[in-house]
Amino acid sequence: MSDSDPFDEIVAAETDRDPDLAVIEAGSRTLRTQGGQPQADVPARPEDPELDRALREVEAELATRWGETKLEPSVSRISALMDVLGEPQRSYPSIHITGTNGKTSTARMIEALLGAFELRTGRYTSPHVQSITERISLDGAPISAERFIETYQDIKPYVEMVDGQQEYRLSFFEVLTGMAYAAFADAPVDVAVVEVGMGGSWDATNVIDGDVAVITPIDLDHTDRLGETPAAIAGEKSGIIKQDATVILAQQPVDAAQVLLKKAVEVDATVAREGLEFGVVARQVAVGGQLLTLRGLGGEYDEVYLPLHGPYQAHNAAVALAAVEAFFGVGSQRPESLDIDTVRKAFASVTSPGRLEVVRRSPTVVLDAAHNPAGARATAEAVGEAFDFSRLIGVVGASGDKNVRGLLEAFEPLFAEVVVTQNSSHRAMDADELAAIAVEVFGEDRVQVEPRLPDALEAAITLAEEEGEFAGGGVLVTGSVITVGEARLLLGRG
Repeated sequence: MSDSDPFDEIVAAETDRDPDLAVIEAGSRTLRTQGGQPQADVPARPEDPELDRALREVEAELATRWGETKLEPSVSRISALMDVLGEPQRSYPSIHITGTNGKTSTARMIEALLGAFELRTGRYTSPHVQSITERISLDGAPISAERFIETYQDIKPYVEMVDGQQEYRLSFFEVLTGMAYAAFADAPVDVAVVEVGMGGSWDATNVIDGDVAVITPIDLDHTDRLGETPAAIAGEKSGIIKQDATVILAQQPVDAAQVLLKKAVEVDATVAREGLEFGVVARQVAVGGQLLTLRGLGGEYDEVYLPLHGPYQAHNAAVALAAVEAFFGVGSQRPESLDIDTVRKAFASVTSPGRLEVVRRSPTVVLDAAHNPAGARATAEAVGEAFDFSRLIGVVGASGDKNVRGLLEAFEPLFAEVVVTQNSSHRAMDADELAAIAVEVFGEDRVQVEPRLPDALEAAITLAEEEGEFAGGGVLVTGSVITVGEARLLLGRG
């Protein structure tokens, strides 16, 4: 091979791009120029009984509202709440993130990078792994239980005022979004990193005008609400692209890319596309993660250590880097790249609980919150690359509204056996119903049913130990963020 630029090889490898995209891209502007704060782990319940009681009271009040899967698609209620609160979301710039998979990990990487450059950050993500306070972070750490309670009590009178004026009460997610925006204004933060709950246009978070809009890979999920094709889903998610914003576009299905680029043209947004303006130049597996060379909007960043596993996390890192470069004006106001040592320090500090997280050894138990087929395929690839299991046992507890068959099919080549179970959520698929699908995918001999998660974990660990102490057996717990969070508690994390 000649000494061609490795990034040119990435561009040349983009064989799936539709020539019709050129028409759309001709009308859009593209962007390319010639350690950070420590991430806190998932918080446990408060040790103070009175504080724990007060937090449980807030959680109970929030639980009386519509859950996150019951939606009335509009931003009218959250807009009314922002109005009576004095528009707190307008008091800081923001980076808005949507997509199907990778949003939370990407948000955590963006947060780490911004913090490393000495900006005060607020991060809003969902769902939580163990504690509701995880959803709202300041300076890289979830807010304290005390601050969570205070924020709720501060906005509660305004929430009740809006409830009385609207056809429907504010939902659980809308109230939490209001709390996050108020907490960020009160801090105050220099920049907010905000992950959508679902979709984009009518998501409660979409009362901000993100200076940077990030679209992680789009795939089929929530099809009953967002659409049954990547293009339809992209149409909904494109709603976060605002006038004159910068759009950081992860690799997308062609039909989704067409929709997103068309929206960018309509609002005169600047676009940077993975595989063209930025991307992963090289990656190699390293102890505890991977070593990356990333091409950003302002140049190349080499020897970047990321303590997370899997090709998809490398792509998330490229997207996060481009988003932060765009936020700082790299590629538009300033030609030089970001300080390489600061970038390395930031990425080396990143954690993502419940995303290929090792919580036990002998046998190794790994937690991963994959909950749809695309996420499961990415997880299966990453497990095969990062771990040398001679025999892997799956523990799967899924939600009833997901494509469970597709998820199980993605894991079928990886799991020697699977233990199906259910978590405590009302959304959990019944273990016997899940088992019936698993038998069709894996065959009866490879499926075990344990409705209680503690029993499922014990059964899977016993199966993995049958290989012997040094034989390389392991357990992967997956299927739902809730399943992973409950397993994390049972296994002594948090």
